Amino acid sequence: MHSDLLRRPVSLRLMTEHDIPLLHGWLNEPHVVQWWGGERPSLDEVRAKYLPRVLAQERVIPYIGMLGDTPFAYAQSYVALGAGGGWWEEETDPGVRGIDQSIGLPELLGQGLGTALVRALVDLLFADPAVTRIQTDPSPDNPRAIRCYEKAGFRKAGIVVTPDGPAVYMSRGRLR
Repeated sequence: MHSDLLRRPVSLRLMTEHDIPLLHGWLNEPHVVQWWGGERPSLDEVRAKYLPRVLAQERVIPYIGMLGDTPFAYAQSYVALGAGGGWWEEETDPGVRGIDQSIGLPELLGQGLGTALVRALVDLLFADPAVTRIQTDPSPDNPRAIRCYEKAGFRKAGIVVTPDGPAVYMSRGRLR
């Protein structure tokens, strides 16, 4: 089943309210829990935090990563400037976008899909001429994520302290 699935193109679509149960399942997978909050959220908690209209209030845009017509990942982007909550307080460029993502299905890890997902998200964001740079902040203990971002053209700029703890600050500008 998965060999056929892996040959399909990776794309993104906007998340809808109907995706909440799917996202709930993914957020409860051990490989996601490890890096995304550290706890298994209830369906009500996922609904309260990830409904698109709730995220819109925080200026976060949620996406579902698609492998052909099969959902396989969650991704989000946000405006770094004014993110609040202690995030990116030194940022002064309104064109900087932050990204986060996770593959939901553990059997799809290690197949290059994370890199394809990040590249699709970068292409989508840079389609907006107002976007100047894209940044991300994986845990220093997550070499899989760091390597994924490097393969997608991100460069390490050092360790930063975030509200979630130490992170590797990585960014990517537009290709010339």
